[in-house]
Amino acid sequence: MTVAPETVDLAAAGRIVRQELLAEANDRGYFEGRLSSSALATATAVSALALFDRHASDADSEVRQLKLAGRSLVERATAWLSAQQNRDGGWGDCPDARSNISTAMLVRSAFAIAGLAEKHRAAMDRAEAFVQERGGTEGIRRRYGKDKTFAVPILTNGALAGLVDWKEVAPLPFEAACIPQRWYRFAKLPVVSYAVPALVAIGQAVFLNRPPANPLLRWIRQRSIEPSLSVLLRMQPASGGYLEAIPLTSFVAMSLAATGRADHPVTLAGIRFLHATFREEGTWPIDSDLATWNTTQAVVALGDVEGLANPKQTLDWILSCQHRERHPFTGADPGGWGWTNLSGAVPDADDTPAALLALKLFHESPRIEEADRKRIREAASAGLKWLADLQNRYGGWPTFCRGWTKLPFDRSGSDLTAHAIRAFHAWRDVLPETFLGAAIGRGWDYLRRTQRADGSWSPLWFGNQDRSDEENPIYGTAKVLLAYRDAGREQAPEAFRALRFLVGAQNSDGSWGGGESMRLAFRPDFLRQGEDPATPSDWPYVGSVEETALAVEALASFPRQEESASALRSGTAVLTELVATGRWRRTSPIGFYFARLWYDESLYPPILTASALRQALARSADTPAAIPSSVDGPNA
Repeated sequence: MTVAPETVDLAAAGRIVRQELLAEANDRGYFEGRLSSSALATATAVSALALFDRHASDADSEVRQLKLAGRSLVERATAWLSAQQNRDGGWGDCPDARSNISTAMLVRSAFAIAGLAEKHRAAMDRAEAFVQERGGTEGIRRRYGKDKTFAVPILTNGALAGLVDWKEVAPLPFEAACIPQRWYRFAKLPVVSYAVPALVAIGQAVFLNRPPANPLLRWIRQRSIEPSLSVLLRMQPASGGYLEAIPLTSFVAMSLAATGRADHPVTLAGIRFLHATFREEGTWPIDSDLATWNTTQAVVALGDVEGLANPKQTLDWILSCQHRERHPFTGADPGGWGWTNLSGAVPDADDTPAALLALKLFHESPRIEEADRKRIREAASAGLKWLADLQNRYGGWPTFCRGWTKLPFDRSGSDLTAHAIRAFHAWRDVLPETFLGAAIGRGWDYLRRTQRADGSWSPLWFGNQDRSDEENPIYGTAKVLLAYRDAGREQAPEAFRALRFLVGAQNSDGSWGGGESMRLAFRPDFLRQGEDPATPSDWPYVGSVEETALAVEALASFPRQEESASALRSGTAVLTELVATGRWRRTSPIGFYFARLWYDESLYPPILTASALRQALARSADTPAAIPSSVDGPNA
């Protein structure tokens, strides 16, 4: 929506955003959203389909159909990938992401496996130059360090393409998957908790192409092939897509297909999943969707359920997404929520608090009948217990599995911990105070310990590609501050330090976050064609919609301080201007999937902007007060 800027004040902007967000709900009552198309996901899917085509038998009619249809998907996908190459020779994970060595290597391998490298020789030569400039195989190892979750799959893909020597690919102990699942966290696996399918399939591919010299280890791994394949089969969801993730599923399918198991049930289910998730423009997203996350976040952003066309329909859908059985992928007990209603979702410590906060709004609504309130309380009680049981020993919350602390994406996260605390606070009347009190207290201790000297917190699953460390302290700090707001801890010293960080992090134009790449937010053609821009991008700010909205909501969530009042006014003015000019729906790649995979989501700007403007309106009449000077020191 674009309207005359002079007719849009804060209240009008809030109404516009609320109406457009409500309109995003589908006829089944939930908010599906749309993840960005992904060059990384598309490349891995191309490799999987091409290897399946090469190695699968033609004896079965379904396999013949999958192979024939797959050739068309590969042709359309490689045409899209060719058009997406940046002028530096590389590719970003999604259209607005910077080029990186990981995606460039995966795209290069996909063209080679599909037999299309010569057809696109000029593009492949530029890609090769880009990869070598960034260190080749050694550059991949540097990028991921000790974490082999993505480094080994990338190099395996390169070896399957004939572009990387198998000697360069580290072995993975796939035999470890055969131990009881509850022992995984003690096995010191070189991959994160949610990458066991890759550990098995890729580990087997490396073993079969480069067996170890040690005869005992060789014997153990040979004997572990079939039992670990059974683990793969047990973990695979009905959709065929592990975690509903295209890259993870593709790595499994390509590894099995290339090592004589193209007709295995796991491979076939994975290939069906890739066919089902293909987009008409010739692409795949990083994951099927984030429907549960988007829906619960949208409800919380709206602040009530009164505007929903059919609140009971949406409530029933959210309740149906709660996991009611022990999960085969992580071994998680019943009670949590994952990011989507699809079968590949896994309950986690971000989506579960989001669902609990949304359910609280339904519980408080006069449009909800008492019988449904009882259902809500029962679901909330199970969710709270599930969340409490996931808490790590030192007070923080991890994403999926308690006790996995070796690798970065298995550690506790400040954003997850703050989200859990918010959920506990919202439902503190459901479970005994003694039960929740200890968990909340350890959570606050964790947040105090992890606050940085500058007052910020860094989140686990979101980033900023324009920062050298790729972290996003705007997101992390804003999300933690919302926990302080909900718990009535506005006067805590760490909250004041966090507010000062946000004020100091504001861009000179009034926005937050982003960076130089946001100047190119509308993706002008010169990036791909090597031309100089004739006119500047029409994106008027350095920052992003998402990060600006997060900062505005955090600042507006506290009684307005003298130091933050000016920052809040200018930030709110930025959001209002973006709504007036129709730019507020512009997405940026702040999503930070496992192993540094960037994405953006179409519903993040409307959800975050709606929440920010609602909070800004609620606080617009507050009286400024000074931030105490006694909170200057870190963790004082």
